[in-house]
Amino acid sequence: MSNLDARSEASAPDQPGLDGLEAKWEQVWRDTQIYAFDPNTTRDQVFSVDTPPPTASGALHIGHVFGYSQADMIVRYQRMRGKNVFYPLGWDDNGLPTERRVQNYFGVRCDPSLPYQANFVPPREGGDSSSTKAANQVPVSRRNFIELCERLTKVDEATFEGVFRTLGLSVDWNHSYQTIDSRSRATSQHAFLENLKRGEAYISEAPTMWDVTYRTAVAQAEQEDRDREGAYHRLGFSKVNNSGERVFIETTRPELLPACVALVAHPDDERYRSLIGSTVVSPLFKVEVPVLAHPLAQPDKGAGLAMICTFGDANDVTWWRELQLPTRGVIGRDGRFLPDAPWIASDEGQQRYAELVGLTVFSAQKRIVEMATESGDLVGEPKRIMHPVKFYENGDKPLEYVTSRQWYITNGGRDVTEAGLRDALIARGKEVSWHPAYMEARYRNWVEGLAGDWLVSRQRYYGVPIPVWYAVDDDGQTDYDRVLTPDREQLPVDPTTDAPAGYTEAMRDRPGGFTADADILDTWATSSLTPCIAGNWITDPELFAKVYPMDLRPQGHDIIRTWLFSTIVRSHLQQNSLPWKNTSINGWLLGPDGKKMSKSKGNGVTPQGLLEQHGADGVRYWAGRARQGVDTKLNEGQMKIGRRLSIKILNASKFALAFGTAPEDPAKRLAADPAVVTQPVDRAMLAALAGVVIQATDAFDDMDYARMLEVVEPFFWVFCDDYIELIKDRAHGASSSGAEGAASARAALAIALEVLLRLFAPVLVFATEEVWSWWRDGSVHRQPWPDSAPLIEAAHAETGALLGSLEQAATVIRRIKTDAKVSQKTPILDMQLHVPHNILDHIEAAREELVALGRIGTLAVVPVDGNDITAENVVLGEAPAKRPRQ
Repeated sequence: MSNLDARSEASAPDQPGLDGLEAKWEQVWRDTQIYAFDPNTTRDQVFSVDTPPPTASGALHIGHVFGYSQADMIVRYQRMRGKNVFYPLGWDDNGLPTERRVQNYFGVRCDPSLPYQANFVPPREGGDSSSTKAANQVPVSRRNFIELCERLTKVDEATFEGVFRTLGLSVDWNHSYQTIDSRSRATSQHAFLENLKRGEAYISEAPTMWDVTYRTAVAQAEQEDRDREGAYHRLGFSKVNNSGERVFIETTRPELLPACVALVAHPDDERYRSLIGSTVVSPLFKVEVPVLAHPLAQPDKGAGLAMICTFGDANDVTWWRELQLPTRGVIGRDGRFLPDAPWIASDEGQQRYAELVGLTVFSAQKRIVEMATESGDLVGEPKRIMHPVKFYENGDKPLEYVTSRQWYITNGGRDVTEAGLRDALIARGKEVSWHPAYMEARYRNWVEGLAGDWLVSRQRYYGVPIPVWYAVDDDGQTDYDRVLTPDREQLPVDPTTDAPAGYTEAMRDRPGGFTADADILDTWATSSLTPCIAGNWITDPELFAKVYPMDLRPQGHDIIRTWLFSTIVRSHLQQNSLPWKNTSINGWLLGPDGKKMSKSKGNGVTPQGLLEQHGADGVRYWAGRARQGVDTKLNEGQMKIGRRLSIKILNASKFALAFGTAPEDPAKRLAADPAVVTQPVDRAMLAALAGVVIQATDAFDDMDYARMLEVVEPFFWVFCDDYIELIKDRAHGASSSGAEGAASARAALAIALEVLLRLFAPVLVFATEEVWSWWRDGSVHRQPWPDSAPLIEAAHAETGALLGSLEQAATVIRRIKTDAKVSQKTPILDMQLHVPHNILDHIEAAREELVALGRIGTLAVVPVDGNDITAENVVLGEAPAKRPRQ
């Protein structure tokens, strides 16, 4: 049927199947808007979700399906618990991945100096080769480039949405957003200006980690260590006393020798105590540098005497700042050696430096080593090592330190003076309900290990512009202390095309005028505001009050340090609260190579083929079986199990509903007459089901979908393989209990079916909806979560232990025939069943069902000591003849 509001008689298809269910029910859900948020609500009725906005660039991989399925299970459960669910989905459009994809797809690169071309046609369309060289890309204006970004992301978003709809995500598509649309830009810019007003955002010129490929600054949270081969080079510095005596350092960065500003030793290192305070001369470039003391120097590393260069690593930055050393930068933003090094005074030194100008870091290192070998300044052979090197998480070349002017937001990491903010953010982490709980330690460790404030400016093009201008003085110099800002009503703005209040466009980049900040905000600076963007913080305060703070943030553990932490920072600074109450952390999906599956790493597996082969429910089942926070390998075997489970739900439901028209709603029937279920076996099954409901509810209340499945699925197989087989004949009226026994079996079947469909509904969304439509109005996904109380009452003090005893007896009976290698339809003429005393009454209560199950002629039940049921004196009859094929 296509209308969820229509009544259906209990009529299952002759051959129910899973094919086509995704398209059928997705269209019905789209038409009926069953997942739409109702704005006429109060905050206590709402369950709101800060859903991860996927990067709309390229193609989804199965890892996305993995995490989003798990979050959807939690959301669907909350909806069945009566919550008015606010479940939006955004698209993370801005950032480097989108720019790189556009460059490769269209064969262009951005050149902000170029004018805009109306009706621009890119040189090509299609392809996604990451090896496309910049030299082969056509330069275009910033506006043209942004238009191409917007054009391609719309295509990617439509594809992504199609996959998510096929997967059955119960997202409210009426509340979608882009991290680059006008709402997101206005929200992000307003939040930044609020940070600026409170003194939490500031501009500073300082050494910054820089990606030479993308030519942009990189924040601490975006860096990762990769093991790379290197070598220690032993270089000799001469003492100034012309004695010919030398002191030696060992460095992995000999190419930074012309940037050396000092040598440093630990103040307690006896080897260099007499040297501290003196001056030495650098090899090759003949520059005098002081020898200083600092506790960060490591006596047991290399020679114990370190070369301070500006800048090779974080220690260099610390020494430079604390020892107030000069800046001698040699590496430019393009990763090549700069043309000038005025601190090198000697002609010999200048000649040697001239050989380095324009070289990459790699080539410069090679040439420096050659020079030092020729001059005798390199002592011995370099000692090969493997060591961690800093990379941008999406970059291909090691990061370099470049001095630049950048914007920062305080996050408690700058220095000890901000311990108050750091402590407050650690306290915020303790307020969050973490699922699993141990993930809080990862958050705390990250905050405690912060080495600086949050660098939020990026030297890219497709993103949220930093909403400031700077005054230009009468001499034509930019005055970075005079920051010009827009009013809130002007947002969003692009300073490169909009003029500040009180100025005209003719005054841009002119003496006495203004100049734009051409940078954009880090993508996390916008993504950290997703609760505010989705909740319409600045445009719909009434809605925002109903959904904020949100109830759930689902995400991966790898972005605790970025997305989760940055969201807490922004919420703490702006709203003085947590952004959400709970966070559910999913693990990584590991690719075939055992590494995290990632588009950028090229080991992603697209989901479409898996969804077609195993069905959305099969894929969702696999995701639901994974533990929260635990890295999981792609496992098609689990998907096959999920598909078989879904098919079994269809077939078992068909049997349960095979007794005429749709029975009255079991919940209502039980409320009116709890005694409708009369037989001990039926009552025991309902008692066991009540226990399952209690455990499944506890698991879902803790957002533990895996534990829920571990409880519900085994019961379902017992229900199908044992209970249904035991009561099959009685349900058809073929037992001594007659009509009363048949009515009891049929009622129990209907009650259990309805409860099981609701239990499985958050995971197996299409199979359960299909069965529900065979006999019920509406959607199973709008039904209340099962309650154990009516089941317990219907069980009439019977316990689930009886069902467990019957399961054991049924297993013994089946094994007899399996071991004899005969059909399960083969009759047993005679047998003795040895039964422990404590469950003897269970077996006697279900004697008739066991006889029917095993096709037993004479069954003798013998009480024995012990805990196991066994069989003796078994006499098998003749197997029924097989029907000839027609």
